[in-house]
Amino acid sequence: MTAADVRGADPGDGRISTPGARRARAWSPAAPALPSLAPDRGPAAPDWSAVVEHFREGLIVCDADGVVRHLSPVAERLVPEVVPGEVLAAAGVPALRGDDPGEFTHHGRRLRLRRVVLSAGRRCWYVEDVTESVSRADALLAERARSAFLAVVGEKLGNPLHPDRAAAAVVRLAVPTVADVAVLVLTPRSGRARWWRAVRADDEAPAVDSGVLAAAALPSAIEEGLGGAEPHALDWLVEQAVEAGWLSGLDAAGATARVVPLPGREAPVGVLLVARRANRWYDDADLDLVRAFAARAGAALTTALLYRDQAEVADTLQASLLPVEPAAAPGVQWGTAYRPAQAGLRIGGDFYGSHRLVDGGSVFFLGDVSGKGVEAAVFTGQLRQCLHALHRVESQPGRLLKLLNDALLETTQAHGQGRFATMVLGVVRPHRDGGLTLTMAGGGHLPPLVLRASGEVEPVPLSGMLIGVVPDPRIGEVTVHLAPGETCLLYSDGVTEARGGRRGDEQFGPERLLHAVVGCHRMPAPALAERVEQVTCDWLGHGDHDDIAVLALRATGPVRPGRHLHVVPGPTGADRTRETDA
Repeated sequence: MTAADVRGADPGDGRISTPGARRARAWSPAAPALPSLAPDRGPAAPDWSAVVEHFREGLIVCDADGVVRHLSPVAERLVPEVVPGEVLAAAGVPALRGDDPGEFTHHGRRLRLRRVVLSAGRRCWYVEDVTESVSRADALLAERARSAFLAVVGEKLGNPLHPDRAAAAVVRLAVPTVADVAVLVLTPRSGRARWWRAVRADDEAPAVDSGVLAAAALPSAIEEGLGGAEPHALDWLVEQAVEAGWLSGLDAAGATARVVPLPGREAPVGVLLVARRANRWYDDADLDLVRAFAARAGAALTTALLYRDQAEVADTLQASLLPVEPAAAPGVQWGTAYRPAQAGLRIGGDFYGSHRLVDGGSVFFLGDVSGKGVEAAVFTGQLRQCLHALHRVESQPGRLLKLLNDALLETTQAHGQGRFATMVLGVVRPHRDGGLTLTMAGGGHLPPLVLRASGEVEPVPLSGMLIGVVPDPRIGEVTVHLAPGETCLLYSDGVTEARGGRRGDEQFGPERLLHAVVGCHRMPAPALAERVEQVTCDWLGHGDHDDIAVLALRATGPVRPGRHLHVVPGPTGADRTRETDA
């Protein structure tokens, strides 16, 4: 039973105005009478002391003058300063003097106080001990706040895959929930350790800065954390953080700090140093939250570092598999364009390149291997390495292409993979008149185009069989002469087989390619290659496509010999300069 059951009753006159009080009267009709709290004005008032003793709330009843007339046992225990017969204000409890006291702390307990105005100016105070319920509510709110914080941490740290951005996000999230100053130190690499720091700013986002520190200069607490140990929060920890310059903006007097390792794959990926201002100590719940935060931060940083290492390896491998720009050759202007089928990769199955010959000419090639993506790029790398070695022993295009076919057959049979390629391989040699002679061999590839100085576009009648399929393929061979200003254009099937147009499924085709390069005979080779790539991509729109590769070589005209200045003795002994041809 609570005070609410008899709320509205006047203990002074015995009248009951609530259903609960009426039930109490019916339950105890023969209860002994207590001395009335009011002057004798008729029949004796009922004695409610036996009922009041079972209230969860304490009851204090005062008359119009503020004198305490009744004090229940619960109230006597909660506010022992209150004495019956004395003025309530003299008890020395400030909360009992206000009109709306609410909750207050008294003798280490949380009390809830409510006031009810009775008849004739009298007042009744209900005092309830809500310490346990408030503690449970506070614990629930704190746990919800911790769960919400860790949920935000998981969401925020799940996005950055760059170690620097992930580290900055870690220290930014730590402030101000778990620290006023947070410092993240990554495991040293090459004798250097990188650190990030976030400092709490009033009503602003935490300021983040970073730096590099020699591994030998790391504080001993950080070294212990990197070893997997968690140093205790001692004064020397704060002192070391101050010496490292990490606690600037925080008064070190009375500050407290902790170091928590960030778990990695085999060893800690780093350590997190958290520090708070004076009077904000880390209790067990705070340390549990810091450790849970450090676990999530360690997982995020481990993922980011692993992604960085894999990206570095991938970039290195891709760089070795990318098409190499043709080597400069006298009288030849090169133009190239390359677009892999997969946008996320820089490599694909199309390739081109050139190698200089000792006689002044150059071997050039453009081809396409079976497949797409990384596997096709690896195959192109093997093929280019074979060409790089074979062109030193054979420079005749047809025989060189057959040697390459034998090498590919041996490689594919050894690995049990049926790989093949199409290719145009040629040798270009300059002439004194500025023209070029191109001797080209075809291995099942699309025929090149020649842009004449007159504006005409001529397909080169070049045919042949796939490379890497049969031991003795039929290889076509043709010789083309380019006058100064004329261009030979090589391209992969990613151009002619590009699907797009209005319906999205129509091939670009050889005829559209011919129409696209008509009138482009005056273009430099790089501009021509870029135009072919652009019109192909415009035809595609946003659809999928095969690898696209373009190689153009243009006869630039007569090669002028270099001119040098030589100093020769003059007739009078004075030196004079003379311009001579190299």
